[in-house]
Amino acid sequence: MVKLIHTLADHSDDVNCCAFSFSLLATCSLDKTIRLYSLSDFTELPHSPLKFHTYAVHCCCFSPSGHILASCSTDGTTVLWNTENGQTLAVMEQPSGSPVRVCQFSPDSTCLASGAADGTVVLWNAQSYKLYRCGSVKDGSLVACAFSPNGSFFVTGSSCGDLTVWDDKMRCLHSEKAHDFGITCCNFSSQPVSGGEQGLQFFRLASCGQDCQVKIWVVSFTHIFGFELKYKSMLSGHCAPVLACAFSHDGQMLVSGSVDKSVIVYDTNTENILHTLTQHTRYVTACAFAPHTLLLATGSMDKTVNIWQFDLETLCQARSSEGHLKQFTEDWSEEDVSTWLCAQGLKDLVGIFKKNNIDGKELLNLTKESLADDLKIESLGLRSKVLRKIEELRTRVKFLSSEIPDEFICPITRELMKDPVIASDGYSYEKEAMENWIRTKKRTSPMTNLVLPSVVLTPNRTLKMAINRWLETHQK
Repeated sequence: MVKLIHTLADHSDDVNCCAFSFSLLATCSLDKTIRLYSLSDFTELPHSPLKFHTYAVHCCCFSPSGHILASCSTDGTTVLWNTENGQTLAVMEQPSGSPVRVCQFSPDSTCLASGAADGTVVLWNAQSYKLYRCGSVKDGSLVACAFSPNGSFFVTGSSCGDLTVWDDKMRCLHSEKAHDFGITCCNFSSQPVSGGEQGLQFFRLASCGQDCQVKIWVVSFTHIFGFELKYKSMLSGHCAPVLACAFSHDGQMLVSGSVDKSVIVYDTNTENILHTLTQHTRYVTACAFAPHTLLLATGSMDKTVNIWQFDLETLCQARSSEGHLKQFTEDWSEEDVSTWLCAQGLKDLVGIFKKNNIDGKELLNLTKESLADDLKIESLGLRSKVLRKIEELRTRVKFLSSEIPDEFICPITRELMKDPVIASDGYSYEKEAMENWIRTKKRTSPMTNLVLPSVVLTPNRTLKMAINRWLETHQK
């Protein structure tokens, strides 16, 4: 399902960060260098390693185009590099001179954010290399930063455990305690969450920290409706501080790396663990997905970077059904359609559908004529099978056209509850899911993470009746 295809062992000290562009992989280290590799064969580029920093390099990131690489260091600088020849384009000094722990480009490449050990965060103009805005958090070092996919705001994480949200004018929109003992990383999924009233877009944010937890948040922001950050769930699996987390390019997977030396890959829709990778021999400090292929890089204090490749067919089998894809078929990407085809036993059609750029909307509009004339599927039996499966999706779309009320969805499975029960924390859950949670999670509440006063589960008959009435109305 996932295979280790290459190990890079060129750094002479701990690896701190990994980053992908469409053609390159960048890594940085306590050894003061940044290294660049070609994704075609993972050979190091002739102008690598990049040397300028006088102390440890903590973070590196590519501009969206991949032509510029940014790196930041304990030496108090953020450096921009030309990835084609390795030349320095700019050296930007943190105003306070404090060690710079994190840097991140905005989605439109106009800005670069840098966060420092003294709590200052700077927005730099990425074209003129001039300071644009500056702010600071009240307590702790800034160690994490992530821009929303639409670039309208960004989030920073501090060593004191606070998530702080800033707009593009560096105004603080929100701040709250997210992790005890400190945040280590945060990352947005590039895919917006479906739904949202009156045109609101919702984004999924992951954070991790010294409390050994990975948390999922749902974030929305518009200038009209304001900002909202909602805690959604906690992902289990690690038994030590979690140092890094990252979403896959299609938003379907989340990876995390930990002091427990393991890498865990989650399905973001079911929040189940897909893989646990244990090849690193020391703390896992970095992880990153490639932006266009099923490649994962993980970096460690063992001085190595492992490159992993996911197999599409087995990844489809892991998800096994369209229920684990995005809830609304019309929101499916071409990759989602490929996953669905595999789950239906139609793997041989993946290439044809990709060649014709069939996404969710196109899939729902396919007819027997378009299958034969446009996609050139010659087999009548195969065309009939595809049409039957598409008709099932159309029925599903009709059923889901009215959004399921939040109170009908189990906080653990994120699916419509069939047999809801009330736990001692006051929340309702799907009975089987909560029983399994209590059996494996040491009696903690999925919603509050506090110890449950009791493990008694009481049937929520009122809620079950309400769900059944809603089903009767929406299944007609």
